[in-house]
Amino acid sequence: MIQIGDQTHSFQDPLVLAVLAGAGALVLIFILLIMAVRAAGRSARLAEPLAMQMQGLGQRVQMLSDGQQQLAGGLTHVSEAQAASQANMLQLMEQRLGAVTQQMNENLQTSTRRTAQSLGDLQQRLQTIDKAQENITKLSGDVLSLQDILSNKQTRGAFGEIQLNDIVSKALPSDSYTLQATLSNGKRADCLIHLPNPPGPIAIDSKFPLEAYEALRSATTDWELNEAAKALRIAVKTHIKAISERYIIEGETADGALMFLPSEAVYAELHANFPAIVREGFEARVWIVSPTTCMATLNTMRAILKDARMREQAGAIRKELGLLYADVDRLGTRVENLDRHFGQAAKDITEIKISAEKAGKRARRLDNFDFEDVQVEDDGTVVPLESSKS
Repeated sequence: MIQIGDQTHSFQDPLVLAVLAGAGALVLIFILLIMAVRAAGRSARLAEPLAMQMQGLGQRVQMLSDGQQQLAGGLTHVSEAQAASQANMLQLMEQRLGAVTQQMNENLQTSTRRTAQSLGDLQQRLQTIDKAQENITKLSGDVLSLQDILSNKQTRGAFGEIQLNDIVSKALPSDSYTLQATLSNGKRADCLIHLPNPPGPIAIDSKFPLEAYEALRSATTDWELNEAAKALRIAVKTHIKAISERYIIEGETADGALMFLPSEAVYAELHANFPAIVREGFEARVWIVSPTTCMATLNTMRAILKDARMREQAGAIRKELGLLYADVDRLGTRVENLDRHFGQAAKDITEIKISAEKAGKRARRLDNFDFEDVQVEDDGTVVPLESSKS
């Protein structure tokens, strides 16, 4: 701070600083004038070295100017080189960018094709799934229809009969069985197999205790399980008894009958958990069969029928064998006659060849004979030629 009169000024004030700078400049000029006057005497003595120094200084300035020019030229060259390098770098970057762009385009096209193909495959699979869904829906309807069929006792019986008819028609000839055959007691069996005696015709009847089996499968408590097992046992026993009384007739049918169960599951359940019922069926001469075991049983019956028919045809077969033997004997005789004729023909041909050879030899001798050397006598005698015998 500085105080002039009544006013106080700060050294940071620009005006104060300007005034102080002006005062300092005047003082400095004054001092320089004093020094210039004092140095005036010395300037003459120092003028020559100073001139030499100024000349050297001029040369150095010239060298500095030349170096500056060289530096400017170097900087220009460096600038041009840098510009060319930048241009090359830009060109290389453009090329690489173009290659990357092309590669990206190719990748995008490939990805687009693959995506389109995948979408096509996905569409085909969706169509396949739709078809499968339609089949499943149709199958569900068929299953519901089958459940409706099996829920009705009469339709369930018809279902078992149809399955039995299909198995029998595939296993046996059409003339070896009768469907819905009526026996002498007025009872009608689902199928009657015409086996020879023994054992005689055997009846097959279709039974399907589905309610008891389903109750057994759906039982959740021991009481329900016992009740369902009791119901199944009673149902099967009832069927066995009915078949034994209706379809086993002494002197008319075989000493036994078959009960056809159209369900492998029910058949397996009986043999696995109800062996006593199966034994009761054996005692009543009623054999329980499933579709699989029924086919095996029918194949055995077919072998029996084939053997019986072969025995029935044994007489005809022996007659045909006798006729065949006579035909073979006649054929042998005729072959011998033919062989004899062939032998005689071969002998005749051989003799003909011998006669031809002799005739040829005599013809050659006559051809070589010189008739001019022979003198013919005029006695009128003619010598007859004798015929040569072969």
